[in-house]
Amino acid sequence: MLFSIVTVTLNNRKGLARTAASISGQGCKDFEWIIIDGGSTDGTIEDLKSYNATLISEPDQGIYDAMNKGIVMAKGDYILFLNAGDCLSNPDILAKIQSAISHSKAEFIYGDSWEETNGQLNYKPSRSHASISLGMFTHHQAMIYKRETLGKLRYDLNYKISADYDFTLRFLEKTKNPLRLKIPFCIFESGGISQQNARTGRREQYAIRKKVHTVTSFENKVIYTQQLISRCLRSCAPVFYWKIKNRNSF
Repeated sequence: MLFSIVTVTLNNRKGLARTAASISGQGCKDFEWIIIDGGSTDGTIEDLKSYNATLISEPDQGIYDAMNKGIVMAKGDYILFLNAGDCLSNPDILAKIQSAISHSKAEFIYGDSWEETNGQLNYKPSRSHASISLGMFTHHQAMIYKRETLGKLRYDLNYKISADYDFTLRFLEKTKNPLRLKIPFCIFESGGISQQNARTGRREQYAIRKKVHTVTSFENKVIYTQQLISRCLRSCAPVFYWKIKNRNSF
């Protein structure tokens, strides 16, 4: 089996239905779908029985605990985390990634994203993975990890918002041949926990960079300030923000 798609959900019945539709519509069928539900009470449980997926529904310690459960359950060669409300970009995307893997044997594959905000889609190009010191270089839902390379690597539950940043940074240290595809992998549903708690996320990323010594103390402070400015632009001048995002991919 090539792909394990891990979806974490809690009380997002409509979002999970959108995710399910995008997965079931894929031309490439060489995947398993794993749903980790945190004990939803909005009717999600009734829907789970209709999905062609491996299911767990039980209380957990949050999104990253649930994602760790997904890693343990996964049987595919590559793992993609696609949370409830997020969708694959188009029906051919898994087939395109499958083709790229067969030619490159990459351990880590990543690409661009669409981001949905208030019903509007904005294109978000990825940056090079070499720029990870600046923060996440694409959405987590546009990153695919080789399961064998993961080994015992898991999300650190000490980080409530930026465990995916820490996880990816540590994974890249184990990876010899990352592959960037300049095509959109996903449609990211904005407004989630990371955007609701952006300040905490910045502080956690600052602490992670300090822990692993990827940059100097001065550079770390500059990156933190740049992230703060970017967040302010996103809130106050979204049109300008997206123009910069599209121009500054490298």
